[in-house]
Amino acid sequence: MAIASTRSAPIGLVIGCIIFGLGSLIVAHVDIGGWAMSFWRLAVSGLVFAVLAKIMGQRMPKSRRAIFYALLSGAFLGLDLALWHESIYAVGPGISTLLNSLQIFFLAAIGFMYFNERQSIVQLISLFLAMIGVAMIGSPEFAHNTAATWGFVTGIVSGAMLAASMTFIRKTHDTEPTPIFMLMQLISIGGVLAMIIPMFVFDTGNILPNTWSEIGWVLIYGTVMQCLAWGLIAYSIPKLSLALTGLLLLTEPIAALVIDYSWLDKPINTLQWSGALLTMFAIYLGSLKPKPRALRRYRFFSRFYKRDYK
Repeated sequence: MAIASTRSAPIGLVIGCIIFGLGSLIVAHVDIGGWAMSFWRLAVSGLVFAVLAKIMGQRMPKSRRAIFYALLSGAFLGLDLALWHESIYAVGPGISTLLNSLQIFFLAAIGFMYFNERQSIVQLISLFLAMIGVAMIGSPEFAHNTAATWGFVTGIVSGAMLAASMTFIRKTHDTEPTPIFMLMQLISIGGVLAMIIPMFVFDTGNILPNTWSEIGWVLIYGTVMQCLAWGLIAYSIPKLSLALTGLLLLTEPIAALVIDYSWLDKPINTLQWSGALLTMFAIYLGSLKPKPRALRRYRFFSRFYKRDYK
């Protein structure tokens, strides 16, 4: 059973990432504002997670600080989704999803500043490569797209918001371990509350779905993309090595780029494809967690002291 579970984890992670990428296609086609779309996605998923938490008998954390951190994580997740949606409208699903994936570098910066996590030379090189890759993607886009600046800014900032959301998930668990369904319910509530004012300010007249078809797509977006895709990803990541996880997570921006190019007829030239590949390679390098110095030193010297025991 354990072997079968381990073998299925990579497949589950890839499927989850592809489903996540397909979510950008829904955002691009449903006539709802980016902030409102974030509100509805989190509202629908919040109801689903509330039902699941009730069925599984999961309870609210006792610590008020843990609840606060979970709600704050949701507020940042709401901002992440809203800005990602705005980036999709401006530069398309492929580029916006790739920019959002830069969250790995914001996570590294947060880890360095607040958790005293050491950064390796490889990670610093990956940041430099990512900057070059983004420049290669952006230069042709700025030449023909007047909304490119807004798309790149919102896409990159959405990655920072996602990193902040993940940081407060960690702080929630550090304060009090919280069952997954209850945690996701609190995160959804925090995101919904954070989206109410911006939604009415920025998306007035474009908040509600206009047809039964759009209502259906919103429900799919909230259940399949937020619940199923996140569930597959959360299930698979603990069963895989960090290197393989970082590599497989790149299927999300790859799927979004292919969708953008083939289904939405987004013009992507050779320079941009090269920049996308370079950026994804940089994201993969940045996702590799450096080994502790003591462990690396032990592995280096142990090769000189190997003995055969009978």
